[in-house]
Amino acid sequence: PIPVFLAVHNAAEVITCGFQKFVQKEQISHLKVCSVLFLLAAAACLPLCSLLQFDPNGYLWALIHLICVGAYKVFHKLWKPGSLSDLDQQYINYVFSVVLLASASHPAGDLFSALDFPFLYFYRFHSSCCASGLLGFFLMFHTVKLKSSTTSGQYAAWSFLAK
Repeated sequence: PIPVFLAVHNAAEVITCGFQKFVQKEQISHLKVCSVLFLLAAAACLPLCSLLQFDPNGYLWALIHLICVGAYKVFHKLWKPGSLSDLDQQYINYVFSVVLLASASHPAGDLFSALDFPFLYFYRFHSSCCASGLLGFFLMFHTVKLKSSTTSGQYAAWSFLAK
């Protein structure tokens, strides 16, 4: 499901572009509209091609993630938090994500079904989760460091290559 997650995560640009086009009434180039439509098609087709392989609850969480990322991007474009540093913004994102996902996991039934996870009591599972969290934190930290130490054009090029 990693290609599905990447396609859905990048499809948050569809929400941002739609907000700019229909709410703010901005002119958007045809090239950007085409790229957004390709992103939308990839985000729609990849889950449909792999629906038989994976649990559909994961797609619900991917859709929730897509909506949250898109809403955050729209909020970020409207508010432009200049008073917060990049690290403060990331910290707020992490706290908001934990609160939102923890509160959403109970009604979805995933909170108590986590106790039935077959690898829950294996040390390799816990060490992998901790390693993933640490690597994600260091990746975010180095992204902030790269953003502050390069010009905006260089950072945009690195960001484009990363996606």
